[in-house]
Amino acid sequence: MGKKNVKVGDEVQNKQVIFKDYVTGSPKESDFHITTCTTKLQVPQGSNAVLVKNLYLSCDPVMQFQMRKMEDPLSGYIYYVPGSPINGFGVAKVLDSGHAEFSAGDLVWGTTSWEEYSLIQNPEQLKKIHHTDVPLTHYTGILGMPGITAYAAIYEVGVPKKGECVFISAASGAVGQIAGQFAKLLGCYVVGSAGTQQKINLLKNKFGFDDAFNYKQEPDLDAALKRCCPEGIDFYLDHVGGKMLDAVLLNMKVHGRIAICGMISQYNLDEPELLRNVMLLALKRLTVKGFTHRDHHHLYPKILELVLPYIRDKKIFYVEDIVEGLENGPAALVGLFTGRNFGKQILALAPQ
Repeated sequence: MGKKNVKVGDEVQNKQVIFKDYVTGSPKESDFHITTCTTKLQVPQGSNAVLVKNLYLSCDPVMQFQMRKMEDPLSGYIYYVPGSPINGFGVAKVLDSGHAEFSAGDLVWGTTSWEEYSLIQNPEQLKKIHHTDVPLTHYTGILGMPGITAYAAIYEVGVPKKGECVFISAASGAVGQIAGQFAKLLGCYVVGSAGTQQKINLLKNKFGFDDAFNYKQEPDLDAALKRCCPEGIDFYLDHVGGKMLDAVLLNMKVHGRIAICGMISQYNLDEPELLRNVMLLALKRLTVKGFTHRDHHHLYPKILELVLPYIRDKKIFYVEDIVEGLENGPAALVGLFTGRNFGKQILALAPQ
């Protein structure tokens, strides 16, 4: 794992996950390789960068997009460069700082590289971690980007009311499990879908969902939704798109709302699946909104204020799937796209 007794100014071996080349279709473990370079543990003189020791790295579905060669890159996304380490959200400890806002010893979360030590050139995107009475891993999940996404979905975009029916696909994942519990705390009837019986049991027994179904075991998604949501769906939080979204359109109530923050079923297809029930958007007067966490980071203090007491009082639970060792990172990341993970997928480098 990590090196012991290192100090600022030392030269150390720095293990990295290197991106080999642009990916088409499903990413594979062979699209990455592990290497080691020598890194000096010091911020260059005059730089406002921050040098960190990475503790936990987050595996997120959006990383699939960052592996592609995009002719028309989307604004706000950092695309991977062949021959360089991949990057993503992580939790780290500051070792040296040229930035006035950060000091050695600070714990932070934000975008970092998949390596043991990173020199972060844009430290203004980092958030300091002030609450360490909860697991540090939570800052890759419920107290990090997925938590911001789930909060935005429920409290800003969908705004479900007490008694409404909320359906969430990929409900046991990093965002879905939080959003479902938020909706339950608001008094909603909450239904989820996931891909194994173990995940269905988790939704109903741990997270308090009212009902859930294994989409892989359902020959007719429309029938499954009608069974679980007999009066129709008021709000749908979509993580998967494709056939599930098409079936949901058949089951939305008039004036229902759909929030789309992901379509993982479509990410690796050569041609996206066509939606057959789009006319229902008009006939049912549905509201559809796409969103990501990027527009909601200003709400982070408000999110902490809401979520931290829920975690401490065990009113919200968060399940994490932690894999140890940077060398196991590619397998953990690739496993996201086949549902291999059970809860939020995290890579542990040097647990404190």
